Amino acid sequence: MAKAIHSMIRVLDEARSVAFYEKAFGLTVADRLDFPEFTLVYMSNPESEFEVELTVNKGRTEPYDLGDGYGHLAVSVEDLDAEHARFEAEGLAPRKLVEFAPAGEVVARFFFVADPDGYQIEVLERGGRFK
Repeated sequence: MAKAIHSMIRVLDEARSVAFYEKAFGLTVADRLDFPEFTLVYMSNPESEFEVELTVNKGRTEPYDLGDGYGHLAVSVEDLDAEHARFEAEGLAPRKLVEFAPAGEVVARFFFVADPDGYQIEVLERGGRFK
């Protein structure tokens, strides 16, 4: 059976992206592989073995076009209200808290935040199918 191990995103500025993911999600650099034309930075935390792989293409100066196909990454937290307040205090510009209840019953509580390259990250409250 397959096991999800990482998701890769291309970033323009390694230091800026590493700082964001550390501050926002407590991810730290698990490994850094430097090659002549690019660098791969793997970030994780003790909550999960899943990693975010930051790919930094050397010499790139223009922001990436995220196009209309990118959706989002998602993380879960115990206390959504506290995390939202922390994001605001850290200056991370989280969007509003949402209670998703399409049929009248709350299915999920979440907010979104964008990383420095514009990737959207959904922060979900743990519960139900969102563990």
